[in-house]
Amino acid sequence: MTDAAARDALIAPHRRTGRLSGRCLCGAVSIEVDGKYVAAIGACHCVMCQRWSGMLFGSFVAETQGVAVTGPVRSYVSSSFSERGFCETCGSPIWLRATDRDEPEIELFPGLFKEAADFALLSEIYTDLAPNYACLKGEHIRRTRAEVQAKHPFVEGDN
Repeated sequence: MTDAAARDALIAPHRRTGRLSGRCLCGAVSIEVDGKYVAAIGACHCVMCQRWSGMLFGSFVAETQGVAVTGPVRSYVSSSFSERGFCETCGSPIWLRATDRDEPEIELFPGLFKEAADFALLSEIYTDLAPNYACLKGEHIRRTRAEVQAKHPFVEGDN
């Protein structure tokens, strides 16, 4: 089974189509998902994500064309292939997305959406870099830094 086929099989039970409404901490930014999304969370403990979020990065994936974001959003190109969006008023993280605008998916922060509190934890990466206070429980896929980087290029700044 290819990596893409394995990924599809893993997320298939969590695929949804519908509407989700979210907002940042101060309410200046609103996020609407109207379309396909995956009702499951992927967590990352890499150094960049820890620096950005203060602990760990958790996200769910939505189809980019079905996501509308309004309000004062700024973005920061954090690697050669991705950018991170945030509310310029309160600093709440909003997304991680590819700098290639043809990428069909965007990663959104679940804490912005009330409904996401019921999403399952599906995967956790860079587990060997997780601080003691951020150990996640339960049955889910876990990958170390070496396992992740064996399939994906090293991200500058992740040290």
